[in-house]
Amino acid sequence: MLHIVLYQPEIPENTGNISRMCVGMNVILHLIRPYGFFLTNKKLIRSGVDYWDKLILQEHDSYQKFYKSLKSPFQIFYITKFGKQNPSDFKYQFKQNTYFVFGKESSGLPRKILDQNENHTIRIPSSNNVRSLNLSNCVAIMSYEYTRQTKFESLNKKW
Repeated sequence: MLHIVLYQPEIPENTGNISRMCVGMNVILHLIRPYGFFLTNKKLIRSGVDYWDKLILQEHDSYQKFYKSLKSPFQIFYITKFGKQNPSDFKYQFKQNTYFVFGKESSGLPRKILDQNENHTIRIPSSNNVRSLNLSNCVAIMSYEYTRQTKFESLNKKW
């Protein structure tokens, strides 16, 4: 099962769009506080359309509390422009809980987390013409890569 983890998201529209994608791809969404908005934000709600009742959402007060909540077996990957490998370099297993952790829009993931998990960092290739890709787009890219590699098994299930 795939889990998307947003570390301190700042832009409500991104989180709303990611929420809608999670519902559409049968993915669990984790949010790590603090957020740059309230969950009652109109932009967040509007970008998530009317799928909020179908979203499986788990909130965490800190990265440490999120990490302690993980259930074995699991695999965890940190998506960052400093990543050492491409998304296709890893082989994802549907029978494990797979977590993709994304950093906040303005500054990404803390260096300490990346340094401690260097062998599990993934970089989405892009040209040098942009500083970064949009968070919502990155989540969609990684979710699709996982779903493709697992032969779309998660889309054959109804939770």
